[in-house]
Amino acid sequence: MMRSLTLAAAGLVAASSAFAADLPTSKGAPMAPIVYAPVFTWTGFYIGLNAGGAFAKNQSTTFVNTVTGVTTSTSNGDTSGFIGGVQAGYNWQFGQIVAGVEADIDYADIGRNHRNVGVVYVDAFGNPVGVGRSNSNNVFGTVRGRIGYAVDRALIYVTGGLAYAGFGGNDFFRRNSDVKAGWTLGGGVEYAFTPNWTAKIEGLYVNIDRGNHNNTEVFNGAGDRVIVSTRKNNDAGVVRVGLNYKF
Repeated sequence: MMRSLTLAAAGLVAASSAFAADLPTSKGAPMAPIVYAPVFTWTGFYIGLNAGGAFAKNQSTTFVNTVTGVTTSTSNGDTSGFIGGVQAGYNWQFGQIVAGVEADIDYADIGRNHRNVGVVYVDAFGNPVGVGRSNSNNVFGTVRGRIGYAVDRALIYVTGGLAYAGFGGNDFFRRNSDVKAGWTLGGGVEYAFTPNWTAKIEGLYVNIDRGNHNNTEVFNGAGDRVIVSTRKNNDAGVVRVGLNYKF
């Protein structure tokens, strides 16, 4: 009798399990894993290329003949041209604030050397001055700090620091073609169109102390004493675009 009850109970449990397995389940399909896109950051080292134009003030030379009293002057009007080169830098991002440093060096095809035509001048020792022309040291570069505000992949920034240049040509006495230092201040916009590639456009005001030479004494072919003063362009505007690869 006991054996029969045990077998009946076992059969009832098995039947109940089979019936429960046939009932519909409330469980949904397994959830797919969530994949988060990587958050972009401006932090890191980068290198790149740049190209654009620069626009400088004119260079002028004034001649005062102390015998005749006649004053004449010359000016080279073409002081704008192409610049292009390379840059490298590093950014640190803190929230939406981005700070960094950048250095660049460019070739600058800007300015012309002075050429004296028609009149030959000599110094007190009879040596010709202001004759012919020589090549400028056409280099332009900066070492700057940058600070900006990032909106996702866009960065609006201001920048400033050291500038150095040899553009602008020699003066009447074939001086000032060497590289001199100054300062620069500007701003720009940069956009990261991939996690590693960014493009930018920026403008800079550049002030380089090229120096002036006033009241230098020379003599013309008739032996008249002539006082020469030269004024060099001391500032320039730069507009350029750039392409960077961020590591």
